[in-house]
Amino acid sequence: MAFNCKDESITLTINSVVVAGWTGRNLAAVQQHIDELAELGIAPPSQIPLYYRVSTAMLTQSESIEVLGEGSSGEVEPLLIRAGGKTYFGLASDHTDRDLEAYSVAASKQACAKPIATSLWDFDDIADHLDDIRLRCWIDEKGKEVLYQDGTLAGIRPLADLCTGAGISDGTAMLCGTFAAIAGVRPAQSYRMEVSDPHSGKTIALSYSVVALPIIA
Repeated sequence: MAFNCKDESITLTINSVVVAGWTGRNLAAVQQHIDELAELGIAPPSQIPLYYRVSTAMLTQSESIEVLGEGSSGEVEPLLIRAGGKTYFGLASDHTDRDLEAYSVAASKQACAKPIATSLWDFDDIADHLDDIRLRCWIDEKGKEVLYQDGTLAGIRPLADLCTGAGISDGTAMLCGTFAAIAGVRPAQSYRMEVSDPHSGKTIALSYSVVALPIIA
């Protein structure tokens, strides 16, 4: 896949994709979320955090994705890519089929494309202030842009720990988890996401729209 890093175009080969789940640093909050999902019939994770594998074909840089039905939603996540002996930091959306999630979280992760931004940062440039990195997501709701998620990496387990837990190697991309949705998880027709570095003033942006395909019986 092609990216821009430090004003240069680079091409990275991605052979495997990992979606890390249940990565919140506040374990009490994670457990509360598990309990909430259990009431909806969603089975608890077998371990915390949990590392789901999805097809590399799920990664997309398209400005629009197609999903089956109205029951999916996206969420802003930090993206790590290990390639050529280096680690890069980017932005992604773990778009997930919420209806399918009640049957199988692993299956729900594989059901939707995962939009990723075309820009990357050198991980070494932000490694000493990761907790200050801020991620936000806005959705289109009834014609108005509404803040949907807002948090810093201080709310997510240390990224180095997630890399170790997932055992990522050269050629691996990993979505690293997210924050709670403001006013609850819900579908939207479009998403705008941003990761910002208060130290450098730099940002990475990601926007995409969602086309819902009909479910034919």
